[in-house]
Amino acid sequence: MREGALLKVFGQAGDGIFAAPSVIEEEVQQRHNVKVVGRSDAIREKFYAISVERFVKHPAVVARQKAAYRSIFATEEK
Repeated sequence: MREGALLKVFGQAGDGIFAAPSVIEEEVQQRHNVKVVGRSDAIREKFYAISVERFVKHPAVVARQKAAYRSIFATEEK
């Protein structure tokens, strides 16, 4: 079992906490029956796209990458 999965089990049982991206906060709360106890801007997660080509050239893939980047890094208006 991955350590992240074990943390979620403890958190779901009320015996611990775990970190999750705020962008999927509602889904995590519903799926694991948990609640938010705090937030941190200090935690960062990296995502990688693996391709057989050194540089992505296909227009559909390039468009998808740009859309994903915008949705992940979009700033919320306050």
